[in-house]
Amino acid sequence: MTQPSDQPDDEARGFLGELTNLWHPVAAADKVPQFHVYHGQLLGQELAIWRAEDDYINVWENRCLHRGVRLTIAQNDGRELKCQYHGWRYANRTAACTYIPAHPANAPARTITNRTFPTRVASGLVWSSIGEPVGEPPAVPSGLVARPMPVAAKPIDVLQVLLTSPPQVAGQDRAATQQGALGVNVPGVAVFFVQPVDGGRSIIRTVLDPALPVHSARGRLALFRAVDTELTGIRRRAEELTGLGPEPERLSPRYEPVPAEISSIPSAGEYREFPTRVRVVSARETAPGIRAFELTSTTDVPLPSGQPGSHIDVMLPNGLVRQYSLINGPGETGSYVIAVRRTPDSTGGSRALHESVRTGDVLAVSLPRNNFPLRQDHERTILIAGGIGLTPLLSMAQTLQYHGLGAELHYFVTHAEDVAFQERLDQLDGVHIRSGLNPTATEAELRAILGRTERERTQLYICGPPPMLDAMRAIARETGWASENVHFEYFRNDRPVDDSSRFEIVLSRSVMNLTVEPGATILETVRAAGVSVASSCEQGACGTCRVTVIGGEPDHQDVYLDDEEKAAGRSLMTCVSRSLSPTLTLDL
Repeated sequence: MTQPSDQPDDEARGFLGELTNLWHPVAAADKVPQFHVYHGQLLGQELAIWRAEDDYINVWENRCLHRGVRLTIAQNDGRELKCQYHGWRYANRTAACTYIPAHPANAPARTITNRTFPTRVASGLVWSSIGEPVGEPPAVPSGLVARPMPVAAKPIDVLQVLLTSPPQVAGQDRAATQQGALGVNVPGVAVFFVQPVDGGRSIIRTVLDPALPVHSARGRLALFRAVDTELTGIRRRAEELTGLGPEPERLSPRYEPVPAEISSIPSAGEYREFPTRVRVVSARETAPGIRAFELTSTTDVPLPSGQPGSHIDVMLPNGLVRQYSLINGPGETGSYVIAVRRTPDSTGGSRALHESVRTGDVLAVSLPRNNFPLRQDHERTILIAGGIGLTPLLSMAQTLQYHGLGAELHYFVTHAEDVAFQERLDQLDGVHIRSGLNPTATEAELRAILGRTERERTQLYICGPPPMLDAMRAIARETGWASENVHFEYFRNDRPVDDSSRFEIVLSRSVMNLTVEPGATILETVRAAGVSVASSCEQGACGTCRVTVIGGEPDHQDVYLDDEEKAAGRSLMTCVSRSLSPTLTLDL
């Protein structure tokens, strides 16, 4: 036998290069059960293949972004993959990192997303590509899928042997024809696909002709044995053929760089981008005056994932932009669910969604942002919601229960019929609904809740009307709660904002001196000068536009900072804060 050459085969290399943007089978669909992670490989790229609870099959790069540990040893809980090394979690469909245990106070940046590959399920096989495939996988009549046959041979050699010596299991010789780049059709027998694992390794995947007579389990077993015998001969001849040629080239996988940041605060320039188009697939009243919307992607590309506490900016038909919390629980990555309460003094936002937006409409939305991240490192979590403030806390409650973490949800509504998302609340433990309480009675209930809680081992999340949040924060301070264990989110700033002053600002890093005119904000002024500052609500409620103060005395008009932070004067909200001194120096 001729000794193989040490030089790679140029023809084989060129052939492999042509396969990058094609669909290839990477697994049998019935070999990817739920709660399991299947190891695959395609053109040198290792794959983690797993089926989620919603039956979506994910094909990802096989590594955790943290330390490169293979995700094929990760825990598949049906909704996320959890790396066994340091517990990083990745969401179904999008592969976005949802939680980093070492940084529980930060929502992972949306840039921390594993590399995903396109997925199709057809003819009993899972298909994928490491490039950008055009069209769909080959159309093959669905039949029994035989055991895969691994072959230590070049894909081009396996294809050649299949074409010249096709497997025969039906009692007579059948001619073979090539189907696509790596498919071989033997009419009346099967269609054989060559999975190019690497330069010198392949897998033969077989879809038997559905017309083959199989009348019993014994007959099926005999058929599988016959196919396996034929493919064993194919494997031997293909490996001999590869051994006669040059040394097969080992393909190197391509890895995406891992971003270092963990914060979910948007990058400069992202504060008003609406890259995602969503279609309204349902719009229903979940409580009087509260309308729930389910939004899905208008393309085959999955929606970017958010974490508990995330919100999206929605561009409304009337041109206004409003923020709405995502109600999604773990694994609900196929759509966004938001809720909108119609307010009597609506400036056009809630009115537009209640009166103008209907099923089938397309809206532009931002990427999910999280200024209200959920920590998952405490023994117990108390969630307190008032009215529409339920929305971010409902997402948190679903997450905490799913991961087996202790939680209570206290939900205050004006009337019993005002309870929203009753069907979701019914699935949760530890839900306490209080209705019809006046402000004095509500404050007494809040004191009782905090008074019977072991503060050192518990964290507190609050969202609701501003007066309720103000009262709750004050009670928490009075009863000795540490500020780092008290988390809150205001939907709006009801306090009047005085924007009548004129003052100077010095941007230390940009080396600029600017004048903030009456009626203008610091945020508007620095943006007009070309300096990007992230923002979201632009009402002094969310904390997104917070910047550091180097010099001067801020005039705080937000509801985000607490009294101690305002007294310290080391930061301000550029959307509403002003200056009590002639000049402010900012770290911008």
